[in-house]
Amino acid sequence: MKMTNVEDVVAAINDVLEDPALQKNIKSKLEHIVSILKASTKKDVRLKVDKCIDELDEICNDVNIQPFVRTQLWTLIGMLETVQ
Repeated sequence: MKMTNVEDVVAAINDVLEDPALQKNIKSKLEHIVSILKASTKKDVRLKVDKCIDELDEICNDVNIQPFVRTQLWTLIGMLETVQ
């Protein structure tokens, strides 16, 4: 399994954020996730990643989310699961 670093995940999230069709509430949640990942706290990286996975999972459970966005979010979750 290919390991991912946090910078790769942030870049992938930024790619999703560039979609003009993305709903505002999802955009703000993704921006919050980026801020968590970029935060230079002393927290273990694994704790930050787990928090972000939980938040992405919560977004995916929204019935109003477009299917292609949900697929992109699942891809991000997969990337986060392989973060070193």
